[in-house]
Amino acid sequence: IMEVLTQNLYVAKDLLVTELQKYNPIALVATTFFVTYVLTNLRHMQLDDMGLRKRISTWFFSTVKRVPFIRRMIDKQLDEVKMELEKSLQIPDHTTEYFRTIPVKSVGREEVLRLATIYDHLEGPAFLEGRVSGAVFNREDDKDEREMYEEVFGRFAWSNPLWPKLFPGVRIMEAEVVRMCCNMMNGDEETCGTMSTGGSISILLACLAHRNRLLKRGEKYTEMIVPSSVHAAFFKAAETFRIKVRKIPVDPVTFKVDLTKMRAAINSRTCMLVGSAPNFPFGTVDDIEAIGQLGLEYDIPVHVDACLGGFLLPFLEDDAIRYDFRVPGVSSISADSHKYGLAPKGSSVVLYKNKELLHNQYFCDADWQGGIYASATMEGSRAGHNIALCWAAMLYHAQDGYKANAKKIVETTRKIRDGLAGIKGIKLQGPSDVCIVSWTTDDSVELYRFHNYMKERHWQLNGLQFPSGVHIMVTMNHTHPGLAEEFIADCKAAVEFVRTKPVSESDKKSEAAIYGLAQSIPDRSLVHEFAHSYLDAVYALPEQSKKSF
Repeated sequence: IMEVLTQNLYVAKDLLVTELQKYNPIALVATTFFVTYVLTNLRHMQLDDMGLRKRISTWFFSTVKRVPFIRRMIDKQLDEVKMELEKSLQIPDHTTEYFRTIPVKSVGREEVLRLATIYDHLEGPAFLEGRVSGAVFNREDDKDEREMYEEVFGRFAWSNPLWPKLFPGVRIMEAEVVRMCCNMMNGDEETCGTMSTGGSISILLACLAHRNRLLKRGEKYTEMIVPSSVHAAFFKAAETFRIKVRKIPVDPVTFKVDLTKMRAAINSRTCMLVGSAPNFPFGTVDDIEAIGQLGLEYDIPVHVDACLGGFLLPFLEDDAIRYDFRVPGVSSISADSHKYGLAPKGSSVVLYKNKELLHNQYFCDADWQGGIYASATMEGSRAGHNIALCWAAMLYHAQDGYKANAKKIVETTRKIRDGLAGIKGIKLQGPSDVCIVSWTTDDSVELYRFHNYMKERHWQLNGLQFPSGVHIMVTMNHTHPGLAEEFIADCKAAVEFVRTKPVSESDKKSEAAIYGLAQSIPDRSLVHEFAHSYLDAVYALPEQSKKSF
């Protein structure tokens, strides 16, 4: 096939050159370079991780962007987008005091607390009022809970589980958290795991472990098979650990991974299969039982990403969803205690079927000059207070509290789902029956304008792409009486507004419009530049400061 393709490309190049000489010398040069590049690199592309299509498109766009006048046009557009992204981060300035160097002398306790109060009171989205999708999962109207966390934090602020003999209390707390979570996931006495600082790290650790398992078996190049709806942390793990990703599309009706295509993608290099419970974009739970059977059939570990559902699904009255260690073939599970586990930010767990799998996550340098060095996770030193706060949250809320919360979350999710289903112009994406309501709009309603209208009404929703959509992740802050009804009414008003009002200039320059535009850009490296500009803006300080220390 490669021989025939190569011969045909040479013929095609000669024909193109002949035809283009009659019309456009610039096109002639560009086409000649392009086809020559393909011919030169064709054989090297066969086994390349990028693949033929991606490598060609990457080369084409990078070449075009080097043309001076095209680069100037791109830079102009990037500057405009950068300004809008920076503007989206702007907040009312109540201080004008910014630190760029460490103070020569201490500003003192009272001044530190005064400045901290200013930053604490900076105006932001009203997440505690239930107008933000996800982000903050607990309600702060429980004074006892808040004061408990403050006291626990104070007691364990300097603890470090890297030194288990110095801080035995934190070591025992982590062991208890892991064991409680293993039992919550219906594990047995062999089930084990570790804590991490969040869902992304738990996912990275699972990918590392399953990659290492295959490396030890002699496979030099590893692959993972994931649904297209899987969390972005899996792609971060792939980039970090040099794992090739085989991305399987989800069914356009159920929004669950296509199992036939997942099976077809399996080969001797597959180090893990992945399913979500539920996934982030659509809130659907993949068919974990079927994925588990694939894992057993081909002797491949199956990881369940339950970072969202880990502290919801075990406490539902209807125990029909199978996703945990009861499912044959499930090898590992990630679950976030700082989401629906209601722990303060900075804790998650990654669990394994047995220690043989867990040991692939461990790191040990037996020959380091500083002594034998071993760690269970990516980090060396870890913040013991994160462990202590997670431990405190699980004991404080307990099973009864988690059951009551799960009931409220699911009821609110389904109330919003049913309300949106009745609005003409809105199309639900998936069953929306756990904790996420996902939807798009038909041709009569421009999605980015709908999204922008909701933002102006102080609703902070998550924008989705491929396909375009919007979702709301329901938290305890959305369970306030009457809030779901208010949200549904505003969605209905947004649809009516978009249908009846002309497009304004502010609509065209809105953050939602930029997000929508990003989906249509074929050169994804430009989207990376947008994202880099946004991240740069996150770390930027205003140009001037009126006070220095």
